[in-house]
Amino acid sequence: MPKRPSGSDSVTLRQVSEAAASPMLRGDFRQLASGASPTWAELADALHFSLGDGRIWLNDQRMVLIQSQVLGRLRQEIIDAFGMETAKGIFMRVGYMQGVRDAELVMKRFPDQDLTHALAAGPRMHTLEGFVKVVTRHFEFDREKGFYHGEFHWHDSSEAAEHLSHHGLSAEPVCWMQAGYPTGYTSTLFGRPVLFRETECLAMGAAHCVVIGKNAEEWEADAPEKAYLGLQWKARHSAPSTSAPAASPLNETVKPERDEVVGVSARFLTARLMVEKVADTQATVLLVGESGVGKEVFAQQIHRLSSRARGPFLPVNCAAIPENLVESELFGVERGAFTGAVASRPGTFERANGGTLFLDEVASLAYAAQGKLLRAIQERKLERVGGTRLIETDVRIIAASNVDLAEEVRAGRFRQDLYFRLCVFPITIPPLRERRDDLPLLADHFLRQFRLRHGRHVRGLTRRAMDALLAYDFPGNIRELQNMIERGVIFAEPDGQIDLQHLFTGSETRSAKPENLALNRLGRIDPTGLQTDYPENLRKSRKPEYPAQPRETALEELTIAENRLFAEALAQSGGNLSAAARHLGISRAKLEYRMRKAGLL
Repeated sequence: MPKRPSGSDSVTLRQVSEAAASPMLRGDFRQLASGASPTWAELADALHFSLGDGRIWLNDQRMVLIQSQVLGRLRQEIIDAFGMETAKGIFMRVGYMQGVRDAELVMKRFPDQDLTHALAAGPRMHTLEGFVKVVTRHFEFDREKGFYHGEFHWHDSSEAAEHLSHHGLSAEPVCWMQAGYPTGYTSTLFGRPVLFRETECLAMGAAHCVVIGKNAEEWEADAPEKAYLGLQWKARHSAPSTSAPAASPLNETVKPERDEVVGVSARFLTARLMVEKVADTQATVLLVGESGVGKEVFAQQIHRLSSRARGPFLPVNCAAIPENLVESELFGVERGAFTGAVASRPGTFERANGGTLFLDEVASLAYAAQGKLLRAIQERKLERVGGTRLIETDVRIIAASNVDLAEEVRAGRFRQDLYFRLCVFPITIPPLRERRDDLPLLADHFLRQFRLRHGRHVRGLTRRAMDALLAYDFPGNIRELQNMIERGVIFAEPDGQIDLQHLFTGSETRSAKPENLALNRLGRIDPTGLQTDYPENLRKSRKPEYPAQPRETALEELTIAENRLFAEALAQSGGNLSAAARHLGISRAKLEYRMRKAGLL
């Protein structure tokens, strides 16, 4: 048996699982210790507001605040337009997808949790999001037998309240979206379909809603939930492993590295849609955007989606070609054309024949070279330097510029005729500071990429590291983020997390971080440090709400708060120093040193 924490007569489920000869494949809600992780505080810490920036985040998922009455009115209109059964299916599907996403969030944020703790986090997540207060009565499962059974009570369901206000008392349960949520959440974690059905409902006159969850096959054969959710009940989502140790990132299947177009923000999706529209044509494309936004990655994507995908993709950095060598590099050279030309050599146009030629930083070409480029693009024929015969080429041109070519034309530095030849289908790629919604996705993409490349086991980014990235302006755009994540992977401790000190080690200037959702004693949001819109002179004249403390007193209170944090983390982990250190995002040695120094060990 595992050792018990001093002064305690109980052991945690995690300790039992770690001490067992094989990982536990079954669980019971009664096995959970009170305050089992992930706690309310840990889940609430994942929710934060990017004040003044129009964004709310739940870990790396963007959220929105919407009035319950708006959902109620939308629900009423869908019922009136399509009928009760169609509305039921729509809202149940919405709840299902919300549960799936929250299950993925819990698996990502708390990867070391066993299945029992991960399942127990579902009702807390559901309550945190404000739809209903969930009270867990009981749940148990056996993964080997594929068995699950749970009972939950819902109090103050917003969905039931809205139904009552629009339709009065109902003859059947109406919390459709809320029933879909645990179905999606539990099925994702459990790895097989688990259906939740409301048996009593506030809208039917009951004191509260009662929900039962069972394996899909245990409900009657014509369970309508299957049709509502549009699922064939295939295990499409991997659950947290309890039959083997969690796979290390080093054991991930190594795929050939290829840059990918990643993002979900509105401006990014607009650019990607334009890429998809033009890719299967032969049109010339002009990519415009700041340095580092990924213009070459977009060009590669256009090539991959085109009919020329089997042909070569040849990138040319026009800024790196000396002015006197532009013609020979682009069009090739015949033997003896000039001193040193000992052999004939094809240029980039010939080598890209049948494929795509990507001209990066095309604005840096000399004025004379621009004329020769225009002729080759326009006539689809070229002559090698020192040659006498015309060579036909079949090349698609994708050009890129980090400056406004129209402004360059007005300034007389770029040929107007070449500009119109290149600007057949312009695509503007937004800078990273204008697509902050994509930061978590990009960070995760680069994290997986560099873990494989450098053979480092890094678990991810800490919450405050992600907060800092979300607030940073990224003058170097995607390239700078890529460098920071690679730096973090190299710098972070093995099996640890990437923190602020691992990311911001260069000349980067961090912005004020987004505010976390902190609760004051009255339970209200308390965004400390919130900047106001007062004029500077008025802001300076406002008196602080509390008198400033002496420096010594402030430091003492900071030390006390730190020691309390360490003690709470150790208590929540059942006396396991390593687990407490992981929870705090520091190394075990650092935590042990600080606790011994404070006399806590």
